[in-house]
Amino acid sequence: MTSFDSTPQLNVWRMLLALAVVFVMLGTTGWTAVRSHRGATTPLAASLSAWERGHIGGHRLPDPDDTTPTRLAHFFASLDARQRARLAARYPLAVGNMNGAPVQLRYRANQIALGQARKVELKRMHDDRLSPTGQYEAGRRMHRYEDLMSGERRILAFDPMGSGRVAEVFGDLDRAQRVSVVVPGVDTNLLTFQRTNKTYSAPVGMAKSLHSAERAASPETRTAVIAWADYTAPSGLGMDAATGIRAEEGAVRLNALVRALPGRSGVALYCHSYGSVVCGVAAHSLPSRVSDIAVAGSPGMRVEKAAQLRTSARVWAVRDSDDWIEDVPHLEVGGLGHGADPMSSDFGARVLSARGAQGHTGYFVPGTDSLRNFAEIGIGAYRAVRCAREDDVCREGLSDTAEVGRA
Repeated sequence: MTSFDSTPQLNVWRMLLALAVVFVMLGTTGWTAVRSHRGATTPLAASLSAWERGHIGGHRLPDPDDTTPTRLAHFFASLDARQRARLAARYPLAVGNMNGAPVQLRYRANQIALGQARKVELKRMHDDRLSPTGQYEAGRRMHRYEDLMSGERRILAFDPMGSGRVAEVFGDLDRAQRVSVVVPGVDTNLLTFQRTNKTYSAPVGMAKSLHSAERAASPETRTAVIAWADYTAPSGLGMDAATGIRAEEGAVRLNALVRALPGRSGVALYCHSYGSVVCGVAAHSLPSRVSDIAVAGSPGMRVEKAAQLRTSARVWAVRDSDDWIEDVPHLEVGGLGHGADPMSSDFGARVLSARGAQGHTGYFVPGTDSLRNFAEIGIGAYRAVRCAREDDVCREGLSDTAEVGRA
């Protein structure tokens, strides 16, 4: 169970008051007190460093920091299959997380990286220098790596550092006519990426459910859905969850992902809880191929009106009647809080029906209006969405033949 699986026990007003006091203290001590400090050497950093020193065919490898995804794609296209496989085997974490590398090559590289990470945790499970708790946690990570390596899973990104980051694809990303990206919220990490219980509250369950719903709604449309937990989400309802620090970091990564997606398919973002803060911060920088941004159970998008997001994408909002986040004050003061409620009429989002959804994590459960609406948006069938109110403006300006991607 995570912080967003049940109603918080603390009073949110008292929590924000306490955070305001902390904010005043931060005014004198600086924001570095709440920033995470990463070591100079991580597995991914080491792989990238080795890549930067590497050569192939007598030429130095391109610097991924100074090379656009398009140029990296051209570089990989200039290699033969054997050379690409050699790079994946030699620098698996670098290639597996490299925007611009071929999707299939990233899958292969991340399988190798997961295998290496599994061996590390297997050793730690039996390391007498670790406490029983440390050995147990090593076992949990080892089994998660095994799960991610199983079958034909398509792992688009993987970083074992800290709480871990990962992204997985459902469907054929290379051939997709429409791409959906699920952006999760607080307490998302490697170990909570998928769950046996409360399946649809975790990124994998959300994405698989959405992909199934999209295929059922339009079997002829080639769709792909990405479960995107490739940013460091806040842990619990503390300072990180009340500010935009994690969202700003996540927005950079989300923008990089979207810009590196293959083809020209339209992209829809589904942003749950704190994930909607990430999407709100990212909105103005996202490419025009992002046609839709749908937020569910949102604490705010760090703006007062949808127009301030500065995006050409349609902005949708949904919240069920018993989602506790409705009771969180929608305000922003000195960096604390996330702004106006996207469900309010003044905000200007297209408000969707959530009939059948229950609680803060029930929006992707099969049979709910929220999931059905997400699927219709995902395939471009905008006129088929169910609004929260029939006299609402959520269909205003939509084409009667919005069948994008069904060709």
